[in-house]
Amino acid sequence: MHVPAQHTGASPHRSLQVSRRDLIGAAGAAAAATALPLAAGSPASAAPAAAQTQAEAVAIPSPAELPLTGGPDFPIGIFWPPHPFASTHERYAEVADAGFDFIISGNYAGDGNIFQHQLRIARDTGLKLLISDDIQVRNMSRWFSISDNPAVSLSVTPAEADALYKRAADAYGPYSSLAGFNFYDEPGAGWFATLARALEIARARTPKLLPYINLFPSTSTTYYQQFVDVVKPSLVSFDRYPLLSDGREDANYFLNWSLVRKAALSADLPAWIFIQTLSYDNHRTPTAAELLWQINISLAYGAKGIQYFTYWTPEAARGEGFGPALITVEGERTERYDAARTINTTWLRQVGRELKPLLPDTVVHANEPVLPAGTVGFTPGGGLVAVSGQPVVIGTFRSRDAAVTDRWALVANRWHNARAAATVTVDPAVVSAVEVFDPATSTYRPSGTVRRFDVDLAPGEATLVRLRGR
Repeated sequence: MHVPAQHTGASPHRSLQVSRRDLIGAAGAAAAATALPLAAGSPASAAPAAAQTQAEAVAIPSPAELPLTGGPDFPIGIFWPPHPFASTHERYAEVADAGFDFIISGNYAGDGNIFQHQLRIARDTGLKLLISDDIQVRNMSRWFSISDNPAVSLSVTPAEADALYKRAADAYGPYSSLAGFNFYDEPGAGWFATLARALEIARARTPKLLPYINLFPSTSTTYYQQFVDVVKPSLVSFDRYPLLSDGREDANYFLNWSLVRKAALSADLPAWIFIQTLSYDNHRTPTAAELLWQINISLAYGAKGIQYFTYWTPEAARGEGFGPALITVEGERTERYDAARTINTTWLRQVGRELKPLLPDTVVHANEPVLPAGTVGFTPGGGLVAVSGQPVVIGTFRSRDAAVTDRWALVANRWHNARAAATVTVDPAVVSAVEVFDPATSTYRPSGTVRRFDVDLAPGEATLVRLRGR
């Protein structure tokens, strides 16, 4: 399962960053797995088998109909959760208290009985789980390809893949806390055809569960678009950790975001991202402002879900020199837990709820002397005429209802280590009022003028405004 740091051959392009799968994604395969009996008649298996179903015959649910991507709440999740010995009501309540909505299973949880235990305590604490099931689901989507030709080595037939998925769906489907399954973490493009078939099977059996796949960091111009076109996913999730050692930023962070954004928008899919919470090889420990900066830049680029890498700290035996995340190896809270809790509960939950139903329109960098790779400089449009002052990143949004003429703008500080003051001039011919979002009350208040609005942003901060249309 381990992938070398440098890809060759048919693997996708990827950055010089160390991949999440390189670091700790293989943990589930090392855990002991308990074979679960088939649960006859459970709700998860009510749909007909999908073994021989063709792509065009399987309905693809809208993201609005699925757990996490649907509904009004903005999904905020964690990777590398409390390990099996720490999977208690108290620990899961601690996760929920920090403003998280869902957990991607892992940290040596590979046993079916453990998954069921975690689903029970997630249900009791108001959390959702995406299960990384290495025995059933990943046998059909990662360890083996799906092929109609029995001569293909290391493959399962569609009927066998369906039987594997049914086994997992029967075992975990009765739990209301099950959001879906994690099918593959960071697949190469050569795996997309099998993932497409795996998602067909899953959708035929469990159309109300989210099929989750997370992608490599990449600067390939085709990798993400090919994923969208071939796999037909329910979201586009990726990881790229921009906070390097010695105070540097990953030079291709914005380029990577622009490629994901383009692919997601091409199919009207939500884009999710992981943010960096800890130090590891060639990456530094984030400050509270740097956690907030990653989130607000991602919101400006159109993120519809935020995931934290990691929540619990991977132990030293995993290698890569991991520093403390939100919770230490020993289970102690760090200052990043407190920072994440504040960000999630006083800002991200509220502003995310505002942005989630909106369509991302444009994202521009203003007042930045040298534009980073993949970025676009400010030009007038969408009711904005000019931006003066210090560097900011502006994401604009619009309603899905074409009759609504309002526009929204998230203005984020370009810097995570300095304040940024800027003045945004609006066009009074198309904007009747400027309103500033107040996360404390989840309401908008008048800015006092229709011709411009000012922002004074602490490191990593952002402001959301609504531009009332005429």
